[in-house]
Amino acid sequence: MLIIYTFFTELLGYFIKFSDEYQFFSDERYNWHNVVIFNIYQMAFFLFFFGVFHKVTKDPRIKKWISMGRVACVLIYLADALWHNPLHQQLTYAHIVVSLMLVVVLVLYFREKHLEENPISLKYNLMFWVSMGLLIFYSIFPLILIAYKLDLNLGAYIYLRPILICLIVSMYSCMITGLLIGKRKAFR
Repeated sequence: MLIIYTFFTELLGYFIKFSDEYQFFSDERYNWHNVVIFNIYQMAFFLFFFGVFHKVTKDPRIKKWISMGRVACVLIYLADALWHNPLHQQLTYAHIVVSLMLVVVLVLYFREKHLEENPISLKYNLMFWVSMGLLIFYSIFPLILIAYKLDLNLGAYIYLRPILICLIVSMYSCMITGLLIGKRKAFR
């Protein structure tokens, strides 16, 4: 379901930006603004994965932390939406903070799996591959957003874009690997 939601979000974002038929705003200055759908997507994406990790972790302390993280995620996005206009601006501060929260959840998940005694290798575990992809992307993504917020010179952006694209490809490659080699018995 998340893959379909991601696909349609990207497709809608493309049409809004490059087609006059799909617009949120009638004002010519804002007719290309598609950032609102990506702000909503990011929050839904984080809430989805907080929910997934809440279900797959066994430690009640981690579950409690993840539950608090879900509530904090919504509050952080609402606070950033009050500070910045989510219709026209990316909610960068919320993306940064919640990305870091997800990285902490991922580290806790990996720690729990490392301490677990199970005869089935993690290499066949879909959650392992999804978590690895998320960790690769979201451990660097906040740094790119911080660089964006610091409004570095154009020369820095020349290097950041290829890094971002490599991170995206790496994240989805890990997820696809998990889908291809994952085994139901290994899912945990």
